[in-house]
Amino acid sequence: MNINEIRSRYFKFMKARGHAIIPSAPIVPQNDPTTLFVGSGMQPLIPYLLGKEHPSGSRLVNSQKSFRAEDIEEVGDNRHTTFFEMLGNWSLGDYFKKEQLPWFFEFLTKEIGLNPENLYVTVFIGDEKNNIPRDTESAAIWKEIFAEKGIDAKEVVIGPEADGYRLGMQSGRIFFYDARKNWWSRAGIPENMPAGEPGGPDSEVFYDFGTPHDAKFGSECHPNCDCGRFLEIGNSVFMQYVKLPDKSFALLPKANVDFGGGLERIAAASESNPDVFNIDAFEDTIDLLEHFSKKLYTDSRYTRSFRIIADHIRAATFMLADGVVSSNTERGYVLRRLIRRAAQHAGKLEMQDKDADDSMLVRAATITIEKYKGAYPELGGEEAYQNIRNEIWKEEKQFAHTLERGMKEFEKFAARGRISGPEATMLVTTYGFPYEMTTELAKERGIEVDEESFKVEMIKHREVSRAGSEQKFKGGLADTSEKTTRLHTAHHLALKALQMVLGGHVKQRGSNITQERLRIDFSHGEKMTKEQIAEVERIVNEKINESLPVTRSTLPKEEAEELGAEHEFGAKYPDMVSVYSIGPKNASIENPHFDKAFSIEFCGGPHVSNTSEIALDPSTSLRAKFKILKEEAVAAGIRRIKGVFK
Repeated sequence: MNINEIRSRYFKFMKARGHAIIPSAPIVPQNDPTTLFVGSGMQPLIPYLLGKEHPSGSRLVNSQKSFRAEDIEEVGDNRHTTFFEMLGNWSLGDYFKKEQLPWFFEFLTKEIGLNPENLYVTVFIGDEKNNIPRDTESAAIWKEIFAEKGIDAKEVVIGPEADGYRLGMQSGRIFFYDARKNWWSRAGIPENMPAGEPGGPDSEVFYDFGTPHDAKFGSECHPNCDCGRFLEIGNSVFMQYVKLPDKSFALLPKANVDFGGGLERIAAASESNPDVFNIDAFEDTIDLLEHFSKKLYTDSRYTRSFRIIADHIRAATFMLADGVVSSNTERGYVLRRLIRRAAQHAGKLEMQDKDADDSMLVRAATITIEKYKGAYPELGGEEAYQNIRNEIWKEEKQFAHTLERGMKEFEKFAARGRISGPEATMLVTTYGFPYEMTTELAKERGIEVDEESFKVEMIKHREVSRAGSEQKFKGGLADTSEKTTRLHTAHHLALKALQMVLGGHVKQRGSNITQERLRIDFSHGEKMTKEQIAEVERIVNEKINESLPVTRSTLPKEEAEELGAEHEFGAKYPDMVSVYSIGPKNASIENPHFDKAFSIEFCGGPHVSNTSEIALDPSTSLRAKFKILKEEAVAAGIRRIKGVFK
């Protein structure tokens, strides 16, 4: 069963059970500066899981585009990918465990056709220290589900994951793990959760491929073993607790279900093949690479390179379609790293068609576009295709130049007869010279690379980068603090002011809002003049001083579009949408007067209720004025402003 069939069946299955199909959010988080990419299905829905009403109701389903940069180094084995689709369904205070667990089991066994004998589950063992009980309810539901299939589901208590390698399977079907494996909150385990943070136990489903256990991972196998026998294919989170100021836990007034299932992993399970790269999402790309390299995917000398190219170009294609531009920082750096790493491994495969108009990587991107454009229209269209093609081609050419520069530095270091850890790190971080290439060239020359020192230096480099990122994203919109909320509303005013001053072609191409400042990336081809900047500032401050009401409305998407409401770049929207309008002075929730509003945008909030609140600091009762601190280019045709209140 291919990925499009599985996705379609999942939507149909959940729609028949009262779920509204909502679109995937862009892979770039909208108004959430705390993270570079959407890494899970629930991430765009956090406000609704925390209690906000969703325009489409209390039962939702979608497939969310997701990317995890931390998995880049893991790609090459048979199951890790950086980009993936997460099938998700949510209950916002509606149904709970007794509906969710049987539904997912039914979908896997009846719709996908998985053999129930191959399914194993995990549940939460409980937390005595925090007085959180064992999830016996989920275990009892699973026991009944398996019994209906004639399977005696024995319970096995594991606890910490490490104990699983000692205790083993014990003929079990239901396994109890501790909070590090079967508890979910944004902060992790219960001890790390701040007051007011929701969380709860979860229950994971694993598929057993029946492959022999590899003893190098531990003496005994268990569902969470890394040997490859088991693959997690779905996780139901039961968000039912909240942490109190006294560090105890209480039940939430409304409990939520947050389910996520890996589409690619379910597809691999449907074929009973532990190699996720054998599913249809990758097969055409691998066929292309085999044809022009005259090498086989099954040849273990090249398998890893095939997988890295197939994964990285798929991820890069989706990033480019959602507006990411190659650069040396943040998202752009991740995109650049993906393309260049794919180019490095394409070189290892020694393609035989080097005189073609398109490189192998561009052709692989085209295959991805054709595979996914039906489900994700943002990949279709000539403009999107040309942008994806040009960016990948440009990065390949620049990487060739980078390798040339890096080789010169490598030769200097190699002449001394040894590559030190700091030198290998410099080749990676300064010259973009892949570490794998350093080790391969060193091996050819019979010289040593200080790998342990390199690992230490790279950890230092990442810690410095992470600290800088944490400082940069401190107090992001995700915390819904008062300062951030005020700047969010100012962001709406500033975008409208930019359109008034520069022209209707101005569209938002990125957003980053912290407690200290707002940032808008927008489409415009020329540097703003001092006069234009001053006029934008004047308009924003004028609208603040006019004390305009800020009104939230829930409308049919078509009606909101007819009103001219601004869209977020790359976003798709459900049939019912949340819209925030600013002004006129006599607008209200009952009568928003859209025709006279200053600004109308598709937006999930939060916002102040009146523009007069934007410039007022409640802690000091002092007022400030909006000021643009910086205006700069970030890419061809894309400008950026950073604004504060001073």
